[in-house]
Amino acid sequence: MSKLLTISPSPHVHTSDSVNKIMYRVILALVPALAWSVFMFGFEAIRVTLLAVAACMAFEFLIQKYIMKEVPQITDGSAALTGILLAFNVPASLPGWMIVVGALVAIGVGKLSFGGLGNNPFNPALVGRVFLLISFPVHMTSWPVTQHATVDALTTATPLALLKEGVNAGKPVSEVLLNLPSNLEMLYGNMSGSLGEVSALLLLLGFAYMLWKKVITWHIPTFVLGTIFVFQGALWMLNPENFVEPVFHLLSGGAMLGAIYMATDMVTSPMTVKGQLIFGVGIGVLTVLIRNFGAYPEGISFAILIMNGFVPLINAYIKPKRFGGQK
Repeated sequence: MSKLLTISPSPHVHTSDSVNKIMYRVILALVPALAWSVFMFGFEAIRVTLLAVAACMAFEFLIQKYIMKEVPQITDGSAALTGILLAFNVPASLPGWMIVVGALVAIGVGKLSFGGLGNNPFNPALVGRVFLLISFPVHMTSWPVTQHATVDALTTATPLALLKEGVNAGKPVSEVLLNLPSNLEMLYGNMSGSLGEVSALLLLLGFAYMLWKKVITWHIPTFVLGTIFVFQGALWMLNPENFVEPVFHLLSGGAMLGAIYMATDMVTSPMTVKGQLIFGVGIGVLTVLIRNFGAYPEGISFAILIMNGFVPLINAYIKPKRFGGQK
């Protein structure tokens, strides 16, 4: 009798995917954008990325082994991915000790304090990024000039920051845009910003790769970016001298990075398509509101974290019908 097999309840699903494969595929999807950031910022981009990855993996190992008394799981790729995403959310000039502090908050507070991978309600990299932004706002908003910027593009502020500064000074948007990168320049990445802001095109290339490998689905990125486009487009049509056209908001800041690589985190996003619709629309609306009416020129990090907090309610409210249950 002891040799009898125990059959667990349905559903019985077999897949070749694993945590390791998923994490390393996302990392691979980020490689083109990382390579471009190295081209634009030079050694500083490598320094920030390597330090963030090493710090995240080190803190995960130490906390799991000596505080949680568990077998460290640093080889699954999740800590390395958190480090890369954290690096993508900070300036290339950020001091090393701040990167280490951000990694500690991301791993220790954002991930392991809730039990580790699969239990964290908030995206760990965004927890680290927002902590750094609130704690060290000057360093987190001091952007280095890119190595290959044109004379007109020499600036130490992001396009979103320059836009907000100009509008707050009472200038019409049409005048402010004269001193900002074009949509084409923002598409391929000729502007200041964090490592993950400088090439929307290469982030979209990574998006296509993840769709091909079925790491993520199209729903959340489409709902987020589509909502930003529609909401910002409505504001622009109502008052084009106070609000910029929507494509500018899609290509600037962390819209692409947040919508494609951070809002789609399987642990912190809803399970159902209807839930993902609510989640994505909420992120898009909050991003537009914060960017246009808030104190910060960027808003997608805060928007994702806020909607992460609503995910348990969304999952509780929108549930798939049980197999065999009544309609």
